[in-house]
Amino acid sequence: MSLTDQREYTRPEKDELYDLLSNHRRRYVIHFCKKADGPLTLSDLAEKVAAREQDKSVAELTSAERKRVYTSLQQTHLDRLADAGMIDYDGDRIELTDEAATLDVYLDVVPAGSISWGIYYLGVSALSAVVLAGVWVGFVPTGVVPEIGWAALILAVFFASSIAQVLQNRRYRLGGTEEPP
Repeated sequence: MSLTDQREYTRPEKDELYDLLSNHRRRYVIHFCKKADGPLTLSDLAEKVAAREQDKSVAELTSAERKRVYTSLQQTHLDRLADAGMIDYDGDRIELTDEAATLDVYLDVVPAGSISWGIYYLGVSALSAVVLAGVWVGFVPTGVVPEIGWAALILAVFFASSIAQVLQNRRYRLGGTEEPP
């Protein structure tokens, strides 16, 4: 029986999940656990997190850098993640639970220099409404492109946008890339 199974577990509220994910070390723990094929040891996890924080390879880390992250994970972050039901943690072995999959919905990562998908779809919807209204009142010519062609074009834009969003979301999900987003 894992340590998490022994704790009294209640599903965290949305605010608690945002608080849980507000710390980069806890996000890194989730990311590296998702990337692992099986459970990670505390030492291995601390090295990966320290290397990411210091922007170094694991081999370049100093003992002090490793120890600082190891202690922080052991004394604070792993207990918080275990209490929230996101990891099984028995003192040295760390493994994600099925509950950790629910965190993806709270991590809409917007790359630097881009807009959120909600704003993008609002703009595409507004432009689509203008085009369709133009077709309806006869302002947009339907000789070259028939009315159904305009509707098909708008549908194609939404379909292509949806595919792009799914691909981007997979790429920026914790555990979806080599380095945490």
